[in-house]
Amino acid sequence: MPPDQGSTPAGPAHGMPEAQQTRAMPSVSESGGNQDDRDRGAARHSGPPPQSPAAPQKKRAGRDLRAAIGVGLGLGAVIIASLFIEKAVFVAVIAAAVVVGLWELSSRLSEKKYIRVPLVPLAVGGAAMVVAGYLRGAEGASVAMALTALATLVWRMAEPPEDYLRDVTAGVFAAFYVPFLASFVALMLAADDGAWRVLTFLLLTVVSDTGAYAIGWRFGRHKLAPRISPGKTREGLLGAVGFAMAAGALCMEYLIDGGSWWEGLLLGLAVAVSATLGDLGESMIKRDLGIKDMGNLLPGHGGIMDRLDSLLPTAPVVWLLLVVFVGSG
Repeated sequence: MPPDQGSTPAGPAHGMPEAQQTRAMPSVSESGGNQDDRDRGAARHSGPPPQSPAAPQKKRAGRDLRAAIGVGLGLGAVIIASLFIEKAVFVAVIAAAVVVGLWELSSRLSEKKYIRVPLVPLAVGGAAMVVAGYLRGAEGASVAMALTALATLVWRMAEPPEDYLRDVTAGVFAAFYVPFLASFVALMLAADDGAWRVLTFLLLTVVSDTGAYAIGWRFGRHKLAPRISPGKTREGLLGAVGFAMAAGALCMEYLIDGGSWWEGLLLGLAVAVSATLGDLGESMIKRDLGIKDMGNLLPGHGGIMDRLDSLLPTAPVVWLLLVVFVGSG
């Protein structure tokens, strides 16, 4: 930072060679020299004033925790209310989340990679997948997925052929990644005890993420995948596994009819693994795009896709294990 005007510099001037060559010798007083020269010399020999050692820095989260907690509680209240008041309302919530997620993903692909994903057929087909999964099961969701992929190929034909293959490939990927995986939540909901199955799925995923964050923040030392997500640690993964297995045992014992605690342990382990892989998968996408968040709709969380990253790949895992353990309902 340059010195204030009118102040005397503490050392020799820089960038002024002529001034140094023509400067007159200072007069020497009886006391042994010019006082300003003595002060400058003392400053040069003594060096900068000693600084107190820096206080140890406390670990800080990368987001606004107050906003994150407030938004999380608000979303949780809306989800729980819609889940237990009327199943159809929760189906609408899933469909809305899918459409917003597709919009975020297609927007980032367009901005960062110039990939033109056909959003209209994806949004319509994505909502149809969720509804078909709830009404017609896995077969209905699969047929809707196939029709959405076909509609994506046809819709893109209205634009110039350059990069056609790239755009439709990204469109089919988006259709599978967001609405098709989300349709398994609707499949869980369709069971007689569907609300409790979905609640178990949500609780285990949230508990897994919380365990990974809490243990990783406090004890994390060894990186899990530094090239993909530097913040994740092996200790955090162990925390996710421990928290999710404990929660799984409780949920299967007390929330799911016909379930047992040992099945909950296996379910919790599977959720911790799938949620972590889902988180890493979206981190890989965001690193490729060169962004931190998929959106900014949720203060403290980023976008909708930043909250769905661990939920989407976990949904088919939980649906399948619950079918194996207690039947389709």
